[in-house]
Amino acid sequence: MRTHAQAVVIGGGVIGCSILYHLAKLGWSDVVLLERDELTSGSTWHAAANIHGLHDSTNISRIQHYTMQLYKDLEAETGQGCGVFQPGSLYLAQTENREHQLRLQAAKARLYGMKFHEIGRDEAERLHPLVDFDGIRCIMYEPDGGNVDPSGVTNAYAAGARGRGAEIHRFTPVTATEQQPDGSWIVRTPKGDIRTDWVVNAAGLWAREVAAMAGVTLPLVPTEHQYFVTETIPRIAAMDRRLPSVADRDGEYYLRQEGKGLLVGAYEKDMRFWAEEGTPPGFGHELFADDLERIEENMLRAIARVPAVGEAGIKRVINGPMIWSPDSNVLFGPVPELTGYFACCGIIPGFSQSGGMGLSVAEWITTGESKFDMFAWDVARFGAWAGKEFTKARVQDQYSKRFSIHFPNEERAAGRPVRTRPAYEMQKDMGAVFGLNYGWEHPLWFADAPGVEETLGFTRQNWWEPVGREARMLREAVGVIDISNFAKYRVKGPGAEAWLNALFANRMPGNVGRSCLTPLIGVRGGIAGDFTVTRLAEDEFWVIGSGMAERYHQRYFRQVPLPGGTTFTSLTEAVCGFNVAGPKSREVLQRLTNASLATGDFPFMRSQRIELAGIGVMALRVSFTGDLGWEVHCDTADQVRLYQALLAAAQEAGGGPVGSRALMSLRVEKGYGSWSREYSPEYWPQEVGLDRLVKLDKDFLNKAAVEQTLANPARERLVLIEVEAATADATGGEPIFAGGKGVGRVTSGAYGYSVGKSLALGYVKGVEPGAEVEVMILGLPHRGRILHEPPFDPAGARLRA
Repeated sequence: MRTHAQAVVIGGGVIGCSILYHLAKLGWSDVVLLERDELTSGSTWHAAANIHGLHDSTNISRIQHYTMQLYKDLEAETGQGCGVFQPGSLYLAQTENREHQLRLQAAKARLYGMKFHEIGRDEAERLHPLVDFDGIRCIMYEPDGGNVDPSGVTNAYAAGARGRGAEIHRFTPVTATEQQPDGSWIVRTPKGDIRTDWVVNAAGLWAREVAAMAGVTLPLVPTEHQYFVTETIPRIAAMDRRLPSVADRDGEYYLRQEGKGLLVGAYEKDMRFWAEEGTPPGFGHELFADDLERIEENMLRAIARVPAVGEAGIKRVINGPMIWSPDSNVLFGPVPELTGYFACCGIIPGFSQSGGMGLSVAEWITTGESKFDMFAWDVARFGAWAGKEFTKARVQDQYSKRFSIHFPNEERAAGRPVRTRPAYEMQKDMGAVFGLNYGWEHPLWFADAPGVEETLGFTRQNWWEPVGREARMLREAVGVIDISNFAKYRVKGPGAEAWLNALFANRMPGNVGRSCLTPLIGVRGGIAGDFTVTRLAEDEFWVIGSGMAERYHQRYFRQVPLPGGTTFTSLTEAVCGFNVAGPKSREVLQRLTNASLATGDFPFMRSQRIELAGIGVMALRVSFTGDLGWEVHCDTADQVRLYQALLAAAQEAGGGPVGSRALMSLRVEKGYGSWSREYSPEYWPQEVGLDRLVKLDKDFLNKAAVEQTLANPARERLVLIEVEAATADATGGEPIFAGGKGVGRVTSGAYGYSVGKSLALGYVKGVEPGAEVEVMILGLPHRGRILHEPPFDPAGARLRA
């Protein structure tokens, strides 16, 4: 066994073997995989191994599409069969909302050149004569859908990796992972130790135990999951072709052909956790006792849709473990607090995602960044706040609602609240409906009374009118928005300015009291973050960024060493903040302070330490609403007192509390982008309109990469579109077409209440302002027009008043 390797992959399931294969394929042949037992042990060997391409997330669809295309190439390359069956998949909609979801996916498939389209009942019955299609509103067909052989796929990846020089060691448990002073790792095993620059935790059911060796806690918990296979069904045995699989998610089961019978699986409401305190070290190819009573309701729905299921005996039952994250997505990416430790754990649809996931891991390790923005999968989306009770509650919710639609703007209540600020109870009594942001509860909108729950759907819901009242109130008078969930940092010391200039692309403000906006540049020259930096003193700066990306951005901050005597401190927990905005915001704040807020004394993009209602605050004259406004930040202990004072003064001026749902509308009216929607490492500065903030006359993180991207013409551009929509607005992800050709996709959408327009921000190519386009809201074409300028205050006169 090698004593040195470029990377060591821990775990010999389908994901670990895919990562090893793709590392070798990208040129890293000096790589090793260690498996405690036999390949496929754990969850891989008993998986149903269905494959499908479409997903609500565009980038996950791309990853799944790549995976489906890879399997036959892998067979040809290695000679190892993957057991690929692709008779297609039928997707059934019993409800209007499911129809909306499927039509939107079909529109995305058309945009990205994937195969997924609507068919009629006659065609569906020809493809699958065993299905009763009564009551089905819409049928979509994915010709490439199907399933693979779990063992065949895993061994094909392994063969491909070995053929490119990688080593695989079975029956070689990892006993320790120890980081060395130089950042490298020693991976210890009974057969010897390996020194490596990268440890990749792909240990599946044992991911928690492997992570603990490195001092890392991963929010994961296993559950039981059952499916069964019927005896031979004569009608299937008589056929000379394979039946397509059936995705009847409204029925909460999945179904496909297996041999001459059918395989039926379910995610039942009465789910069971397993091995909550740790996966047994000797577990491998074992199964649990059958417990079909738990999935009886799902089985009955499957029988009603495919009567042949009820007419056949049960040949075998598979009840095995799966390991889940709190949102059922993979925990993916380098652990931000460590160097050279990559997590890729908690994968549920492993055989739909294995290829794309392995490629993304290999890209990140070999080049420093994956091709696609995978923040929705990033391990950094969870922090220490995602403890055992939260994880269990969320996993129970995710499992039992596995086939439920994830609606736009949906905020599930399971496991909450986890993190609250002092004003939480006050806001709840005011009728706040809360969302979750990196564990924090924050007001989305304010109902007329406490305890109101928002309804869910693709069309406008019960929050649409109240949010409109909030948005119009702010535009006409004043609104108070809780922005405590923004990430806040203090950089202090003699090297503070130099460190910030070495990190960020813009030049840091030279004078005390001045602020600047600045991008953070990714490895490929894209936008890894956007920040506001304020100089409070000669040696002190405040930095404000995206709250949900606080842990994510640690990776970048750690790449630039802090100068001696300089400190970097997160203030996100210690400091709360409010945005007071609207034409009467100056009047409201002036009642509470002796400091002059006149434009001449307190211009746009300036800051001061002042007192409001006797409370010391850092006041910054910026507003994400695009209106006249200030951000005011106070100690967390003063949050309630400051909030009470601000609301009392605002109410005297005809204003009141405003939630983040209205803020979305207000910032879209101005065409402002936001992190993880318009800004991500996939997009170049000139594509998002931030190139003017990149100063190439100084050195900063990833400058060489952005010099290359800026030397190229924009591949696409961020635009604002006015859409003709009466019952639903764009929310993000909707394809954009022009003249029948796909030209882009929506990143954010909202109704602009103060301008009376349904609006969508998105990226397009080949079309210019003024052009007519079609935005596929609900998967159906809605006429739109690309605007030359934002409809609200295009010159920014209100902002600078």
